[in-house]
Amino acid sequence: MDAADNLVFVDLETTGGNPAYHRITEVGIVRVQNGVLLDEWSSLVNPECAISPYIEAFTGISSEMVADAPLFADIAATVLEKLRDAVFIAHNARFDYSFLRSEFRKVGVDFSSEVLCTVKLSRRLFPEHVRHNLDAVMERHGLACSARHRALGDAQVLKDLWLKLKEEVPADVLAAAAAHAALAVPKLPEHLPPGLADELPEAPGAYRFFGEDDALLYIGKSNSLRGRILTQLADARVGSREQILASQVRRVDWRQTAGELGAMLLESDWIRSSKPLHNRRLKSHADAVTLRPAADSSGRVHLQRIDTLEPEDLAQSFGVFHSEKDARKALIDIARARELCLKVLGLEESAGSCFALQVGKCRGACTGKEPLILHSMRLQLALSALKIKSWPFPGRIALRERAVGGFSSDGTRGGEFHVLDHWMYLGSARSEDELAALSKRHAYAVFDVDVYKILLRYFSNHPNLDWHDLRDVKIADVS
Repeated sequence: MDAADNLVFVDLETTGGNPAYHRITEVGIVRVQNGVLLDEWSSLVNPECAISPYIEAFTGISSEMVADAPLFADIAATVLEKLRDAVFIAHNARFDYSFLRSEFRKVGVDFSSEVLCTVKLSRRLFPEHVRHNLDAVMERHGLACSARHRALGDAQVLKDLWLKLKEEVPADVLAAAAAHAALAVPKLPEHLPPGLADELPEAPGAYRFFGEDDALLYIGKSNSLRGRILTQLADARVGSREQILASQVRRVDWRQTAGELGAMLLESDWIRSSKPLHNRRLKSHADAVTLRPAADSSGRVHLQRIDTLEPEDLAQSFGVFHSEKDARKALIDIARARELCLKVLGLEESAGSCFALQVGKCRGACTGKEPLILHSMRLQLALSALKIKSWPFPGRIALRERAVGGFSSDGTRGGEFHVLDHWMYLGSARSEDELAALSKRHAYAVFDVDVYKILLRYFSNHPNLDWHDLRDVKIADVS
């Protein structure tokens, strides 16, 4: 990129972070040619929907401010003319570029442009620095902005950044970094929309592939939706499982989450409720069984389906098995290893002593040789490693997962709340209304083995959890 280039520095304000669901509220464009400022232009945009309180606080743009603003359709021709034949430059450019492509598509315009991302440019030029958000870049280069988080103000900062880099960075170094920071356009299968790659966010979340007649083919999750989806669809090797799947996909949708936990919970919830054709699950968890020692002094162990238990009963259960057959086998293996009595456990029907006693593999609980209380103590010890963990909270909670860079699924930078109750996932709240609804929900979700394992790992790796008791709390207390 040399000084003769036509450049447009672009910034948008939006109602959220996903161009499939959210809309533009403000456009700011600064055009430079031959290093000379040609034009500065901005306009509020009526998004035809409400602006959330968080977005209003973040940008200063309210629903009232945009009520009389033009629709994007009204300014589309103007915006297109100002972007024409120029390199599109933005901070986190895929975000702005995807939103504009989406809005243009709504009015029947197929917009495309060469795109340069100043986040990638900064990372390439200054790898010694960790932070490359716009505030950090401004501080590092001594730049000022009179209207931060407004479209024109931020676009002006990007123009100032580019001109400063032109002065301070050798031309060949800047050109090489700019080439690296340009957004490549992956080649997707011909039956998918050509603009899909530009819409995919580099953010965590879950996604779905649909085939002919909108049949659900596959559900996945990733910390980078764009990277993962394109790997499956654009970079699939001929003859691979990904290539076969890619040939069948006709539609893709996704939902961004604040982070990895939200992506894993959403993926698990979608798979459980939708049963996609191509997801590999070893066995269904619908018939999951656990071991429940009898409450009386008989010493028996019941094989009980988990979905028949009350949440508080889980703490007195041992192991999670895909079927009654698997649970029975596990209990027999434990009994043989610890010389427990299969007859007392309820696994063998026989008159008199059990078979194991006859071959010296039982300590005699079936004949009274070993007291039942001692046998029960040894059983509890043998099962201890399988014990389903007690729910470590007083009851239903809202667990906050903060967004790591960029917008979370509701377009905020504050993250989202995952509502959990006794290892069961009730949903994620992206607004005060959603959190209020989940807080008051009476029906328990079904205990899901995947969710249990996801939460166990997450709790183990994150000892300092940000959680709020929802048994008796005002929503304002956790918002």
